Amino acid sequence: MGYLNNQIVTVDAILTKKGRELLARGDGGFVIDRFALSDDEVDYTLYNPNHPSGSAYYGEAIENMPLLEAFPDETQMMKYKLVSLPRGTSVMPTIQVINNLTRNSGTSWDLQPITINYNNQDAAETSGYQFTISDSRVFGSFIGTGGPQVTTGNSVSVITNGTAVSATVIGTQCNGITTSVPTLFTNNPSLFATMTIIGLDSGARAQIPVRINNAGIQAQAKSI
Repeated sequence: MGYLNNQIVTVDAILTKKGRELLARGDGGFVIDRFALSDDEVDYTLYNPNHPSGSAYYGEAIENMPLLEAFPDETQMMKYKLVSLPRGTSVMPTIQVINNLTRNSGTSWDLQPITINYNNQDAAETSGYQFTISDSRVFGSFIGTGGPQVTTGNSVSVITNGTAVSATVIGTQCNGITTSVPTLFTNNPSLFATMTIIGLDSGARAQIPVRINNAGIQAQAKSI
């Protein structure tokens, strides 16, 4: 990571880890159909309407802040995306969803988030949500349903071994079945991952921990 010279207009575009994964697959899955802007580096508390030099200098401290160079870890950047909200919005939208996703292996699950303070109500977003699981191996199936961008549901090919890779689906909700592959657990009682949910209209973001318990180990413990 480094700093960019903020005295000139600079565009520093790189692929995130997810983008690199899609590009490396070579199956046509790497298609750029949208982009987002964020202001992670900006500390708006530095805006000073009492600056002695007048209004032209109210944002001087902000304008002189160093800009971060782009880096590929999407979990550590672009957390504060720029979004368009209705005029008069006084509270930022937030996503309401279960606190965690804990299931036994081989069982079904579903997530149906809603966005608080979305268009002056609490409801699912019109365009839906982006659901990203940090380690797709914890699911036997991972499907997004609902919303204008998803007509028949979208799913991802879930791997059962090898290196952990993330997976993303889009919809107003998502569901699936937890993995039932015993070799993924080896001697571990549980598998862990993180689910990131981003509202496609509001830009609101939420993360929940995912824990998949090995039902086989639990069954053995009960039989002893």
